[in-house]
This record gives sequence, structure tokens and C-alpha cells, in this order.
Amino acid sequence: MSLLLIAVGGALGALSRYYLDTAVTKLLGPTVLGIFFVNITGSFLLGVFISATEPHITWQHNARLFAAIGFLGSYTTFSTLTVATVGLVQDGDLTRAALNIGGSVIVGLTAALLGLYLGKLF
Repeated sequence: MSLLLIAVGGALGALSRYYLDTAVTKLLGPTVLGIFFVNITGSFLLGVFISATEPHITWQHNARLFAAIGFLGSYTTFSTLTVATVGLVQDGDLTRAALNIGGSVIVGLTAALLGLYLGKLF
């Protein structure tokens, strides 16, 4: 049952990431902003989820398997962030590369902290 929860959550997370990244690319053209958006919202949602489910031990394990490990684990993507940043470096766009990696870390941490705080309100 655990593997099924992770697999279904993972499939939905991957599809959501693809859809949102594609939508941003269609809207703005080729850019790293789609993955940036996905990673920031994923950091925020994981913070909310972890914080909100902490007091609910009875359903926490299965919910974490599905949502945290499955959905959000495949929704966010460190590998795409790093490959996109390397691509910017290879193109000579060091400013955007630094903004992409630095902004992702700083804004991602801020989003996670905000999510952890807001999740405690539920």
C-alpha cells in the first residue's frame, strides 16, 4: 500500500510540474521561471503540509507517503534547477544563473518557513 501511495502521488506531482512549467513557458517563452515557480510553491506547500499534519499522528504516515514523498517529491525538482542554471552559465548569462540559484534557495527557504508557520494555524 505504501508504494502505491507514493507512486500515485509521484505521478500526480510530476504531471503537475510538467503542466505548470509548460504553461509558464508558453506564457513567457523559454525561461527558468516555470521551474522556479514550481520549486517555490512546492517548498511552501511542503512546509504547510508538514506543519499542519504534525499533530495528526493517526493519518500522518499515509498522508506523508502520498503528499510529501510522492506528490511534492516529484513536483519539485532540484535536478532541473541545477541543469537550467548550468545552461545559463554555459550561455554566458552569469547574472541570471546566480539569480536563479540564489533566488531559488533564498525564496525557497522563505517559502518553506512561511509554510511551516501557516501550517501551524490549521
